[in-house]
Amino acid sequence: MAATELISSDSHVQVGHDAIKAHLASKYHDEYDRAVEGFMQRMMGGAGAANQAWATKRQRKEGPNPKRFKNNARPGYHDGAARLLDMDLDGVQTEVIYSELSFFRYWGDLKESQHDTTVAFNEVLRDFAAPDPARLVVSYQIPIQDIAGAMAEVRRVADLGAKSLQLPVFPPELGLPDYYHERYDPLLALIQETGLPICCHIGLNTGLDDLVSRDPTPGSAIMVPMAMLSTGEALGMWIMGGVLERFPDLKLVFVEPGVGWIAWWLNLVDDMVLRQDYVLPDLKELPSHYFHQNVFITFIDEAEALAFEPFRSRIGVENIMWSSDYPHPVSSFPNSRSVAAGCVAALPERERELITSGNAKRVWNL
Repeated sequence: MAATELISSDSHVQVGHDAIKAHLASKYHDEYDRAVEGFMQRMMGGAGAANQAWATKRQRKEGPNPKRFKNNARPGYHDGAARLLDMDLDGVQTEVIYSELSFFRYWGDLKESQHDTTVAFNEVLRDFAAPDPARLVVSYQIPIQDIAGAMAEVRRVADLGAKSLQLPVFPPELGLPDYYHERYDPLLALIQETGLPICCHIGLNTGLDDLVSRDPTPGSAIMVPMAMLSTGEALGMWIMGGVLERFPDLKLVFVEPGVGWIAWWLNLVDDMVLRQDYVLPDLKELPSHYFHQNVFITFIDEAEALAFEPFRSRIGVENIMWSSDYPHPVSSFPNSRSVAAGCVAALPERERELITSGNAKRVWNL
């Protein structure tokens, strides 16, 4: 890719528990440790266990730093200044960054320090971005169990100059109703007012635990792509549940589901209304209208999906964003410029620019 600006809409940072506790009053450390222990115990089953078992097997077979995970050892995985050097090496101007650690999953185990620990967690992200917040765009995690607390944290990070918010993909994993429920309306109204995007990063989905138990493959290879495809469930809750009808100015980013299946999904849900007589009483428009108006999807390397013009037009060229997924095994690092160029090689110049940087600038107000 020539001089075109390149923005990764999905990269990662490793956040450590000790770093979080360094921002937390010592009187809360024991409670924090107990919450983490409870979280780890829960992750010993289902999809969490499958992921850990596969990583352990690979480590025994290939040694402590196998080629597949070589980038995890880079200082840029946890140090912002080092990340900037890796971005320069990779030819990436800006990264939107997500914590590997999901604070959402153990927030509920805290009793006395929920607010303080939320602040501490997000301060670690802010520390990471401190060397250059314009290039290191961290996604602050907003726990949704306590709506008033969530709103307070949105206001706090917005006042600090936040550009990205991360919410859980599946509230039922936390024992909560889906996002169409009215309990979220005050929070969503506030986020809409700030103009900040809501980012939902796919990953471990405990709703697939039954599939994990039935999956005969090493590493639960049948389950892994289903985690991405289960984004269709979340899309349906936001769109067909009427959330985006009520909040038409929200920007909703689904991170890492890929784009190849989205055109089929949009065709199907529109067809359900147009030909199959499904009634969606909370919508005034076809489901695809709200996708094109509010939703953005990230991908890593899908040149075939983008090359067919009717296909990408159905998804919406202005709804697609490239990402490097640094430092994961599938990451394009350190060859992101050539990989991204290959993904959009068949596209007109304007569309190349939108997918590799322009859409991200608009979504994150860069």
